[in-house]
Amino acid sequence: MTQIETVSVVGVGTMGARIAEVLARTGHDVVAVELDDNGIARGRVHLEHSTGRALERGKLDEAAREELLSRISFTTKLTDLADADFVIEAVPERMDVKSRLFTELDGIVRGDVILASNTSSLSITELAVHTKRPDRVVGMHFFNPAPVLKLVEVVRTVVTDPDVITTVTDLATTLGKTPVVVGDRAGFIANGLLFGYLNHAASMFEQRYAIREDLDAAMRFGTGYPMGPLALLDLIGLDTAYEILDALYRQSRDRRHAPVPLLKQMITAGLLGRKSGHGFYTYAGEDSSTVVPDAATPPQEEVGAQPRSIGTVGVVGTGTMATGIVEVLAKGGHDVIIRGRSTSRTDAAVSAVSRSLNKAVNRGKLSEPDRDAALGRITTTTSLDDFAQVDLVIEAVAEDLEVKRGIFATLDEVCKPGAILATTTSSLPVVECAAVTSRPGEVVGMHFFNPAPVMKLVEVVTTISTTEEVAATTRQLARSLGKVPVTCGDRAGFIVNALLFPYLNDAVRMLEAHYASADDIDTAMKLGAALPMGPFELLDVVGLDVSLAIQRSLYQEFREPGFAPAPLLEQLVTAGRLGRKTRKGFRDYS
Repeated sequence: MTQIETVSVVGVGTMGARIAEVLARTGHDVVAVELDDNGIARGRVHLEHSTGRALERGKLDEAAREELLSRISFTTKLTDLADADFVIEAVPERMDVKSRLFTELDGIVRGDVILASNTSSLSITELAVHTKRPDRVVGMHFFNPAPVLKLVEVVRTVVTDPDVITTVTDLATTLGKTPVVVGDRAGFIANGLLFGYLNHAASMFEQRYAIREDLDAAMRFGTGYPMGPLALLDLIGLDTAYEILDALYRQSRDRRHAPVPLLKQMITAGLLGRKSGHGFYTYAGEDSSTVVPDAATPPQEEVGAQPRSIGTVGVVGTGTMATGIVEVLAKGGHDVIIRGRSTSRTDAAVSAVSRSLNKAVNRGKLSEPDRDAALGRITTTTSLDDFAQVDLVIEAVAEDLEVKRGIFATLDEVCKPGAILATTTSSLPVVECAAVTSRPGEVVGMHFFNPAPVMKLVEVVTTISTTEEVAATTRQLARSLGKVPVTCGDRAGFIVNALLFPYLNDAVRMLEAHYASADDIDTAMKLGAALPMGPFELLDVVGLDVSLAIQRSLYQEFREPGFAPAPLLEQLVTAGRLGRKTRKGFRDYS
C-alpha cells in the first residue's frame, strides 16, 4: 500500500469531524480544513463531544483522548495540504461545491495523491473530470457515526486505477473498517436501498397513516431495526436526506425516490433533525439525542373510549402462529379455547404450546408453577359453537380470504353481542372479514409477528368501521400481554410489510442488475445501516414465495411501478428455490 501518514479531511462538520477522529485513532496525522474560524470551532466541538462520549463509555481513556486530539490540526487554507498523502472531502452534498473543491485540490497536492469523496449520492465520475487525475479520484463513503459503523463503500469509476482501489481498501482495513467496492451510481448500495424505505416512511407520516411513534416502533419491534425510520431521518439530517433522495431521483426517475413534500417544508422551517434540535421529534438541544415531549407526543394511557375487559379468548387455528398466540394469552392470564378442524390437530397444538413452555422453563424464563398454570388455562374444541361466550376471538388460519370470510360469518352468528372478532392476517384486507358480519365496528386486525411469544410488536389494524372502543381494547390487551401495539389503517402491508418488502425487492433488483453480489449487499446493510440481517439472509428465512405474495399484494393495491416484483424473485420461486425451507434460495443450504 502507498505509505499514508498525513491525511487531510476537508470539511469538519459532523461527518468530517468523525472521519478525522477515526483516522487519528489509528495513528494518522490529520489536517482538518474549514472555511473559517467559526467552522473550525464547530469542528472542535464535534470532536470534543464525540470523544467525550467515547470517554464516558470506556472506549477511550483520558490519555488516549488527548493523544488522539493532538494528532488533528486545523487550517482554513487549502494550500496547507501540499504535503498531504491522502485527501478526503466531506463538504456539503452539492456538486458545484465539491467539483470546485476538487479542481483546487488538484492544483495543490502532489500528483500521486488520491482524492477521495465521502459523498453519499453524487457522481464520483463527475467529480473526477474536474481534475487532471481522474484515475486517482475515488469514493470513500463512511457511515454515520463513523467511529462506530464498520462499513466503508469504496466507489470506483470506469477510469479509476485498480491500484488506487487497492490502496483505499487497504486504508479502510487499517482503520478497522470493512470495505465494499461498488460502481459509481447514485446511493451506491446502502443509501440506494435505505432511502427509498425512509422516504416511504415519511410519506406514511405525511398521509397520517400512522403517528411517528408507531411508525418507528413498528420497525424496531417488528424487524429488530436499531432505529425507526423517522428517528433515523432526524439523525441523518432532513436536509442531507433531501439531497440524497433528490440525487437518487435524478438518476432513477423512480417516484419513490422523489422527496416527499413534507421534507422540503420541514427544511424550510428549520426542522432539520437532531442537528437543529427539532425534526420529526423534539430534542433537548442542538445535536442532542435525547427526545423530549412536545405537542405531538401521545398520552401514556388510552384517552377517549374506555377499553373493555377481556376474559376468555378464542383462537381459531392450530398452526405455528395460532399456537404462539395461545401461549402468549395463557401466560398473560387469559382462559383460551383453541379451535381446530380435528381433535388430533388441537392435541398437536397443545403439545406445541407445552414444548415451548418447557423450553422457557429450561432457559429460566418461566417457573414451573407458571407453566402449569398457563397450560391449565387452555381448552380445545373442534366447533366454533363453543365460542359463544368468549370476549374476543383471534382468527389465525391460512391466508385465504374466502376461508377467513367463511369463519367470520360463522363467528358473527355464534359469538355473543359485544364480542370482538380479530384477524391476525398479515396481508389481506381486514374490511373483507368485517363485511360478512353484522358487527363491522367490532372487527379489527390484530397482527402478531412470528414467533409470537418472542416478538413484541402487534399491529392493531382498524377499518373504516372499527369503533375507537374496539381499537382501544385491542391495544390495551396487547399491552397487558407485554406487547407493543401500533395502530394503522387497513391497507396492504400495514406498516411493517409495506416498508420492509419493497426494500427487499429493491435489493433483488440490485442483484439482478449485477451491481453487487448478495454477500456484499448483505454486508453493506448490516454494517452500514446496523440491520440485524442482510436482505438476502432475511428473504431466505421468510421464504421467497411468502415475499413474492406480499410484494404482489402491495403492487396490486398501490399500483406503484417500483413495487412490481423483481423478475429474479419470480424466477426463483418458479424454480422452487424458496429459501431455507427448500435448502436453496439466494444461497445454497444443502
